[in-house]
Amino acid sequence: PPDTPDDFSCQTQDMRIVTCTWSQGGDTYLYGHHSPKYTLFEEFSQKVVPCTVSCSEHCVCSWNTGQQRIYNITVTVENPLGRRTATDIFDVTHRIYPDTPFQLWEECTATEITLYWKRRNKEIELFCQTEVLQPDGKVELYNSSNMHLPYASITVGGLQPYTEYTARVRCGAAKHFWRWSEWSKAQTIRTKEATPSGKLDIWREITPIQGGRNVTLFWQQAPGFQANGQSISYEVTWEKVEGGSKPESLSFSSVYNSTRISIDNDSYRISIKAKNDVGYSLPSVLIIPRAAGNKTLFCSFLGTTELKEEQVNGRDGGIFISWEPRHIYDSYIIDWCNFPMLQPCDLQWKKFEANASSALINSAAFVPGVRYNFNIHGSVANTASLLEKKTGYLRELPPLFDPVVEEEELTFSEVTLSWDSYPTNESQPGFVRGYHVYVSPIQEDCSLKGSKKHVLPGNSVLCKYTIENPEEKRYTVKHLLPNTKYKLVVKAYTGGGETPIVNFRYVDTPFNSNMLYLLVLIVVVPSLVAAICPWKMKW
Repeated sequence: PPDTPDDFSCQTQDMRIVTCTWSQGGDTYLYGHHSPKYTLFEEFSQKVVPCTVSCSEHCVCSWNTGQQRIYNITVTVENPLGRRTATDIFDVTHRIYPDTPFQLWEECTATEITLYWKRRNKEIELFCQTEVLQPDGKVELYNSSNMHLPYASITVGGLQPYTEYTARVRCGAAKHFWRWSEWSKAQTIRTKEATPSGKLDIWREITPIQGGRNVTLFWQQAPGFQANGQSISYEVTWEKVEGGSKPESLSFSSVYNSTRISIDNDSYRISIKAKNDVGYSLPSVLIIPRAAGNKTLFCSFLGTTELKEEQVNGRDGGIFISWEPRHIYDSYIIDWCNFPMLQPCDLQWKKFEANASSALINSAAFVPGVRYNFNIHGSVANTASLLEKKTGYLRELPPLFDPVVEEEELTFSEVTLSWDSYPTNESQPGFVRGYHVYVSPIQEDCSLKGSKKHVLPGNSVLCKYTIENPEEKRYTVKHLLPNTKYKLVVKAYTGGGETPIVNFRYVDTPFNSNMLYLLVLIVVVPSLVAAICPWKMKW
C-alpha cells in the first residue's frame, strides 16, 4: 500500500494560483495501471480540485483559485493494496510565498548604499529583508516594508568609503507572514571614495652633519587610518618654526614610507599627509627642536645629564622595556631597528600613553643572539626628547669564539695571561659578563690554592678561576709547581653560558733556582766540611 503523504501544504505566490506539495513516500513496487493515483478534493465546495499531479522527489499540483479564499484540501493516494489521505485547511491570504526579487541595482555615496529591486505581484504588501556582507565577513540584516511601488528600495548607511559590500534581498508577506521568498542574486557594490580618515603614524631619526642635520622621516598607516580611495600618496612639508621661511614639500607614491631631508640647526615643523583622488587626510606633525650640540642629552628637573645604556632582558617572546615616567610628557615613543646590522637600518617605533611606564616589545624579526638597541623618547606638543637608552637580547647565546690568550710572564710558580684584543661589544651574541680561567697539570687533577674545582665530562678535574669584570683581560695564576707542564684555557661567558672546553694552551714552569741554592747549602757544604775536618785533624 502507499505511504501517507508527508509534509502536505499549500501556498500561493500571486493570490491567483495555489500550489500544493507533499512527499510521495516509499516505493510501492506496483507499476503501470497499478501504480499509486493521486486526487485532491476540496471539502467546502465538494469538488475535485482541477489540477494535474506531477511527482519526482516531491509531488506538486497547482490550480486557479477563483474567488474562494478558504480551502479544506484533502489529498488521497491509492493503489490496489490500500488508500491514504492527508488534509490542509488554509486561508489563501495567509499562505503567500512571494516571488524572488529580481533586477537589483544601486545608487551609492561614500557611506550609504540605496539598493533597488523589481518585484512581481505589486498588489501584495511585502516585508523585505536585505542581507549585507561586510568586508570582515560579518553579515548585517536590514528590514523594509510598505512595498507597493513597481520597484522597492532600502538605504543602508554607516558604511566605509571605497569598500566592497555584497547584498541580496528576500521578501515575505507583510500581513500574515508565511515564509520568505528565495534570496535574489547577490549584488557586489563598492562605495564611493572619500578623503582619507585618521592620521598617519610618523616618526624621525636625526643625524648631525656639518652645518645642520639630516632628518630621516618614517610614516605608516595607523590602525585607525583608512585610505578611503583607490590610489594613495603622501605629501611631506617642512618649514622653520620661527622666521617665516617658505614651506618646502615633497610627494611620494604609496610604495614609499620614508624619506630624508636636510635642515639647518634651527627649529622646524614637519607635517605628513595622505592624499587620494578626493582630498587630504589631517596632517601628522613633528617639531624638530633647535640643535643643542652633538652629544646625546636630555633635560630633567636636575639639569642636563649624559645618557647611559641600560641592559634589558628578553622574556615571553619579546624584550621587556621599562622607563621612569615624567608627568610633563603626554606620550612616549620607543624606537629600535629590527635588523640592526643593516645600514641604514629599518627603524621601527611604537607609541604609548602618558600613564605607561613599561612595554614588552615583540617582533617577528627578533632572533636570539642579536643585540637590539632601544631609545625611549618623551613627547609633548609634537616635540620629542630622548629620555633613556636600553640594549638587550631576545635571548643571550654563548660567545662565538674564545679569547686569544698571550703569555706575558712565566715563573716557576706563576703564569700571567692576557687577552686584550677580545671584543665585548654588540658583535657578541650576549653580554660578556666575565671570564673563567681553567688550569690543570697534565698528569694529574688540579688542586691549586684559591681555585674551585670544575669537573669535565670525562671526570678529569680542572682548577677554575672567575673574573667578573668583562673589561679585566689579564690574570695571574699562582701557586704552580716548578718544572711541571700545565694545560690552561680562558673562556668568556655571557648570560647564555659559555662554549664547551675543547682546546687547551700548554705551559712548562721552569726549575726553581732558589731550591738549587738551598740544595747546595744543605748537601754540598756539609759534605765538604765532613771531608775537610778529618784531614785537618790528621794534619
